[in-house]
Amino acid sequence: MPSPQLLVLFGSQTGTAQDVAERLGREALRRRLGCHVQALDSYAVANLIREPLVIFVCATTGQGDPPDNMKNFWRFIFRKNLPSNSLCQMDFAVLGLGDSSYTKFNFVAKKLHRRLMQLGGSALLPACLGDEQHELGPDAAIDPWMGDLWEKVLELYPVPHDLAMIPPGVPLPSRFTFQFLQDVSSTVSEEPRVASLDPPGPPSEFLPFLAPMVANQRVTGPSHFQDVRLIDFDITGSSISFSAGDVVLIQPSNSAIHVQQFCQVLGLDPNQWFVLQAREPGVPCPPGLPQPCSVHHLVSQHLDIASVPRRSFFELLACLSPHGMEREKLQELSSAQGQEEFCEYCTRPRRTILEVLCDFPHTAGAIPPDYLLDLIPRIRPRAFSIASSLLVRGLVTSRGETGTWQDVCRQELLSEQGQSLHLRLFLSGVGDRQEWPSKAGHPLFPQVHPARLQILVAVVQYQTRLKEPRRGLCSSWLASLDPAQGPVQVPMWVRPGGLTFPGTPDTPVIMVGPGTGVAPFRAAVQERVAQGQTGNFLFFGCRQRDQDFYWEAEWKELEKRGCLTLVTAFSREQKQKVYVQHRLREQGPLIWELLDHDGAYFYLAGNAKYIPSDVMEALTAIFRKDGGLSEPDAAAYLARLQRTLRFQTETWA
Repeated sequence: MPSPQLLVLFGSQTGTAQDVAERLGREALRRRLGCHVQALDSYAVANLIREPLVIFVCATTGQGDPPDNMKNFWRFIFRKNLPSNSLCQMDFAVLGLGDSSYTKFNFVAKKLHRRLMQLGGSALLPACLGDEQHELGPDAAIDPWMGDLWEKVLELYPVPHDLAMIPPGVPLPSRFTFQFLQDVSSTVSEEPRVASLDPPGPPSEFLPFLAPMVANQRVTGPSHFQDVRLIDFDITGSSISFSAGDVVLIQPSNSAIHVQQFCQVLGLDPNQWFVLQAREPGVPCPPGLPQPCSVHHLVSQHLDIASVPRRSFFELLACLSPHGMEREKLQELSSAQGQEEFCEYCTRPRRTILEVLCDFPHTAGAIPPDYLLDLIPRIRPRAFSIASSLLVRGLVTSRGETGTWQDVCRQELLSEQGQSLHLRLFLSGVGDRQEWPSKAGHPLFPQVHPARLQILVAVVQYQTRLKEPRRGLCSSWLASLDPAQGPVQVPMWVRPGGLTFPGTPDTPVIMVGPGTGVAPFRAAVQERVAQGQTGNFLFFGCRQRDQDFYWEAEWKELEKRGCLTLVTAFSREQKQKVYVQHRLREQGPLIWELLDHDGAYFYLAGNAKYIPSDVMEALTAIFRKDGGLSEPDAAAYLARLQRTLRFQTETWA
């Protein structure tokens, strides 16, 4: 291939944008174009001024936010001091991926397209706006746009006369070759590289900390439709530090049953070892894969066999199939004309890669191992809001039991009969001590508890028309781990989240957290109470008080102490459903007073599809009714809160 002429840069949160970027790279190679595909934040953005042709593929996340792996690029490209002719030598195209059910549909792609033109770039085409809500998915917009794109590109870089295009049915060379080893020393270890107990820096994606799981407790009632877990990790000695609003990323594994089934259908020996060799010079091995590596480690820790395959999976699988009937069906599912059938077979029922391979056994059994890393994406880490604060010190009872102060209080109050004593609660940063009555026979000795990190996890499980229930990989894996049965370690690292809380002690905060959306606010309340901040207003919603009212006792105790104002909405406890947005409207005068006179900050966490629009509608109604603003002024007031970070959201699909 010639030296790279085309650069494809992507910003991807869930992997869809990366998959589209890699598809562009493959189609470029079929047209004999040199091409390099790279994540935006791993690219040296200062080199952009020398790039002749760049295609940007970017998703929009949350409420119009860029993906994590393009945030540094995003900040750079919108610097006000960049010259307006910075990119005058660059031809570009922007392909966006979004969901039209959200207010800021494809906001990132639209804004990036405008900015690149402001900096002097020349657009080959209008931005492509892929839509997840289309009945055929984003490919409905991407397919015709790509056809137009290649016409424009080939005008600039025509295929050499002595070379023909590589036909679609011919597989491109794999990125890596597998060199299987005959003799592997018993001393070889494939333990993942992890941060030591005295690391040079905090743990990261490719150097995570193996955190011991201390507790894994179901916190929803037995009759509740969803299993929600409060999971506690010991992070002592990890150098992990976090504050309210931060998130922890966890790297899950495939189940043992799925690993065994995958190896069987592909005819792989899980105990066989290999080393990878890149076909192109300078291409690094996939991060996180040890060298040498066993097939078992590759399948259990790296290949996302439980994910729903994308169209590119069927395209490559068809190229590799030696079986006529199966190949014909795979070609149909990967074609533009077969997208309705693809959605019906795969997307709507959420059929997994493993299940597809079982449906095409002749093809699966013939897959060369060299293509495994091209065919199957890697397992992506999952992000969870941290639900605890490092400022809360733990307690140790005379019986040696440990835990947060809420757990210890419960243990002591339920302990054996004895003389009355006082349970002393110590919060770091607070000089006074709170006294609690107890019936325990021995006093408590407050000690600093090993550093803890807690998360609240809703275990994802639902039914489609397929017989087997659909399960979330990470949540199901976490729920299956039981520290009572033996030591359990989970790879993790921490990064800043989307919520930042005011540092001034007298600034109130209004927090709206329905369901598991309350998790980051539990960390915030703990942190603020430990620092002596009392202007905490929490709006919490769930279905039923006795089934999914997370941390009920903790909130009520803080209310008694004057540290928290709690407003609840239990949607299923009356004939007409009541949600947090209804409670906000009822508390309109208080909300307006806090925001307009006291300078409060407003926070929202929860499902991205419905909650933000419902809450914003409630707020603008409050601004009109209780603030006396006109409709345009109410919208402008909300926009000003967002612009000044006094209205912040942390949402997920």
